[in-house]
Amino acid sequence: MPLRSNFRHFLDRFGALGSLLCAVHCAVLPMLLAAAPALGLSFWLSGEVEAVIVVFVTLLGLFSLIFGYRRHRAMQALALLVPGLLLLWAGLLHAELHHSLIPHTIVMTLGGMLVGFAHLVNLRLNQGHVHDASCVH
Repeated sequence: MPLRSNFRHFLDRFGALGSLLCAVHCAVLPMLLAAAPALGLSFWLSGEVEAVIVVFVTLLGLFSLIFGYRRHRAMQALALLVPGLLLLWAGLLHAELHHSLIPHTIVMTLGGMLVGFAHLVNLRLNQGHVHDASCVH
């Protein structure tokens, strides 16, 4: 049982760190656009890399938070995850939004922050979970 618990904590920490780094990436991206070619970073700013990151964040977030929900039965983390993922996917797939620099940056940054905070809330809920007679896990 401790291995599963450690794995859950790792997933939430990894997910929170990755999502918050994604939010920072989205917030700093406009400033890096001018310097990217000179620094050899153009590949990392491509739409394909962004799509891979959004898919990865989605799978990690859903796996980690649904796994956590089965343990603590609290909706707070999922209530942050779902709008965060919707913002990320809207920023990725909505053509007009995707090609507007400032709105795209705001939507992707906010989405990444919500997903990151969802992982932190899930981590806190998992740590605060007490195994007692009413616990099924």
